[in-house]
Amino acid sequence: QVQLVESGGGLVQPGGSLRLSCAASGIRFSIYSMNWYRQAPGKQRELVAGITSGGSTKNADSVKGRFTISRDNAKNTVYLQMNSLKPEDTAVYYCNADRVGWHYWGQGTQVTVSS
Repeated sequence: QVQLVESGGGLVQPGGSLRLSCAASGIRFSIYSMNWYRQAPGKQRELVAGITSGGSTKNADSVKGRFTISRDNAKNTVYLQMNSLKPEDTAVYYCNADRVGWHYWGQGTQVTVSS
């Protein structure tokens, strides 16, 4: 059974930081590309950042210079370090494991940026 379990969300003030984690089980983690998506109320789910099995990364333009994705294959975990958070970063953040023909999602973790 595949499980992706996100953690680390919460309430933070503008300008603050959070680190999201996603622990994977039931998959051969090292061969999957791992992604973070987010969905704000009334909006479509959007890709925030991704990291390939080889370690190449990509970020959405809206988070470049502020968010960093990384992975620890020994721990089967992907991280999203979020700095300089803005109110518009408020959303449910989802972890995604992706390999050709196979896609898995976590349950999401809420991030709220507000003073």
